[in-house]
Amino acid sequence: MMTDDREAPRGPARRQEAIAERIHAKGELAAAELAELFHVSVMTIHRDLNELERQGIVRKLRGGVTAQPSSVFESNVAFREKSMRREKDAIAARAVELIEPGMAVILDDSTTSLALARKLEPLAPLTVVTNFLTTIELVAGMPGIRLIALGGDYDMLHNSFLGVSCTDAVAALQADLCFVSTSAVTGEYAYHQEQHIVPVKRAMLASATRSVLLIDHTKLARTALYRVTSLKSFDHVIVDDGARPEALSGLDELNLSYDVVAVPTSPLELP
Repeated sequence: MMTDDREAPRGPARRQEAIAERIHAKGELAAAELAELFHVSVMTIHRDLNELERQGIVRKLRGGVTAQPSSVFESNVAFREKSMRREKDAIAARAVELIEPGMAVILDDSTTSLALARKLEPLAPLTVVTNFLTTIELVAGMPGIRLIALGGDYDMLHNSFLGVSCTDAVAALQADLCFVSTSAVTGEYAYHQEQHIVPVKRAMLASATRSVLLIDHTKLARTALYRVTSLKSFDHVIVDDGARPEALSGLDELNLSYDVVAVPTSPLELP
């Protein structure tokens, strides 16, 4: 905890950045706790939280704030990049085995597909198609990777390009493989909280010969508002071994092809 006023960030913008970092690290905090931490009034903290919520970085609760997702709210990409990193890396390690040199691969704007993107360079030559700015910046520096960046309306919350321009661009392509992740899997369907994300994911799935769903086990215990597609639309599903047996039995009942990957117990250092 900060014990000296000189440690507190100066100015609203710097304080809001520091508040966002603390919330992303903790997941959820009370407004009173933040006020004490940053040596400002609760009213000031609420003004800061209003601005962070406007930017889509956090979600206000009664008496506090959270970076956690809900059925109608997707977490900010900065928070998602930090969460379930070992699980995502284990899923990506299995997914990369499905890719062969010379393929054209579509990656959505999920942080799970980002973990996969980090592993692509040894498989060059490849063509990578994505709307995720973080992946675009990563893959652009990989030798032997042809990058097709999907444009559109920039969305700060997801750090990706969306909208009609994006769906039209991906619809003009035909890739070998498409890797997507969704916010929730319930019953026979995959769901997402954000309505404007759904058409892009659907377009990506329609533009690939085969599609793979990448989901960490928390997605199997979560709900979201908008239906993306039937699980039967996927040729394969990859999930980590934190998935509960009843969730996996649901995949069995649908006769889905899936892999359950073991997650190493020791932390993995990711770039």
